Parts: sequence; structure tokens; C-alpha cells
Amino acid sequence: MLLAAELDIWRYQIHAEVWLLIAGIVALGWYAAHVIGPTAVPDGQPPVTRAQTGYFAAAVTLLWVASDWPMHDISEEYLYAVHMVQHLLITFVIPPLFLLATPQWLARLIVSRDGEVGIWVRRLTRPLVAGLLFNALVALSHVPVIVNASVDNGPLHYGLHVLLFTSALAMWTPVCGPLPELRISLPAQMLYLFLMSIIPTIPAAWLTFADNAVYQAYDHDVRLWGITVADDQQAAGLIMKIVGGMYLWTLIAILFFRWSFDHAEDNVRVRRVTLDDELTYEAVVDEFDRLGEPTREAIPGDG
Repeated sequence: MLLAAELDIWRYQIHAEVWLLIAGIVALGWYAAHVIGPTAVPDGQPPVTRAQTGYFAAAVTLLWVASDWPMHDISEEYLYAVHMVQHLLITFVIPPLFLLATPQWLARLIVSRDGEVGIWVRRLTRPLVAGLLFNALVALSHVPVIVNASVDNGPLHYGLHVLLFTSALAMWTPVCGPLPELRISLPAQMLYLFLMSIIPTIPAAWLTFADNAVYQAYDHDVRLWGITVADDQQAAGLIMKIVGGMYLWTLIAILFFRWSFDHAEDNVRVRRVTLDDELTYEAVVDEFDRLGEPTREAIPGDG
């Protein structure tokens, strides 16, 4: 039978800051699509596509799920494994959805070539810089001192999530950013995501094989669903390694098949052009008919 302290987690707790954040994002999205967009695109062209609207709705919904009750409360007060799911959402899932939802005209307004913001965005979204920055922050977010302090300090916890989310936006830009010049080739994207899948295995292994409680903030008497500290840590490590890794490897497979399909289409196109330009007997006869019979003077060696 559950203790009273365990039942408290299912008592609805409103997080006003989350609702304000979600409302602000929705308002900005509506304003961009309905006020700025019609003046930024040619007449007859929609400011946003149906797919971009779907990506935006999915990103906002998942951001709300990851930030509000009950996931926020469980991840902050009870289970580090749920905290890991929350981190995967705000780093691996939600950022690429927001990037896919951003139309190119809006991205060019924000990331102008001659503006200070555009200069810094272009610097920070270079694959090497973005990858190193993102993984450094991920490693920092697993340091016990930081984790324990963030559980007891709301602003610190929120700030860490903002940093992780922002660095994830930079990390995903070379793969699915709205500006083509900031994206790398498909083979490079596959290698890039492969490297992103390797580095997180270090903290994941550390959590999975730890003998004692790594984070004291999660080592308390109230155990939600009877999950022990050791089981919670192992689950968090497996989620980070297996779920996160499989997610990235699935994307790599999709990119591989997309690259293979594009490569096959290019080969077919080249072959079709070659066959169309092939010299045939009919083409030779038609050319002779066009030139007519040669005159005697035009025949070399005829004396």
C-alpha cells in the first residue's frame, strides 16, 4: 500500500511558469505565421506549410508534457530515470521538431548575415563547435554536485534546461536546420549523429554500474512504485544509452536510405541522359540527308 507521501505526487500541481512559457511560444508562432509571414513571402505562397504546422504542434505538446505535472514533479523529486526521459525530450526530440517547424524566411529574418545574432549563430552551429558544446553541457548536467543543487534550486534547474535546450538547437542545426547553407551533407550527417550517440555512453555506463547512490538528492526513504535507488540509476543509464542511442541510430538509418534513394535517382538520371544522347543509325541518316550530296570538289583525294 502506498504511503501518503507517495500519493502526494498524484495531486495536481499547477506550474504557472510552464503555462506562461507555452502560451508565449504559441503566441509568437501565431504572430510569425499570420502577421510577419504574409509580408515576407511572395503573393500566393503560404507563410508556413501544413508539415511545419504539425511539427510546431508536436514540439509545443512535447515541451508541455516534459515541463509540467506529472513528469516535472516525478523527475525532480522522485526518480532520476524519469528525469533522464525529460532530458532526452528536451535535447533529442523537441529541438529538431522546432527547427523543422521554422520556415526559411523566418530563419533568415533572425539569422541575418550582417547582424550580430546571425554571426554568432553561424559560429555556434558549426558541427565541431555545436557537438562539443552540447556534449560538454550534457556531461556537466550529470555531475553530482550540479544535479543535487538543481533539485533544491528551481532557478538553477530551469537555467540548466534552457542551456541544454539551446545547445541542442545548435547541435541539430547541421542536420535539420531551416537554412540549407548551415546543413551538412547526408553522409556527414550520419557520421555526426553517430558521434553524438557515442559520447553519452560514458555517463550512462557510470550510472548503470555504480554500486552506491550517485545523487544524494534521489536517495530518500520515499520510493515511488517501490523502485530502489540502484534500480532507478540503472534505469536512467539504460534509458540514456539504449533509448537515446536507438533513437539516433534510427535517424541515421533514415538518412542512409534517403541518401541511397537520392544516389539511385542521380544514377538513373545520368543513365537516361546518356541513352538520350547515344548516336543511332537513324540520327546518322538524318544528318546526311540534311547536308545533301557532296560535290566533286569537296571529295578529298579525288583527282
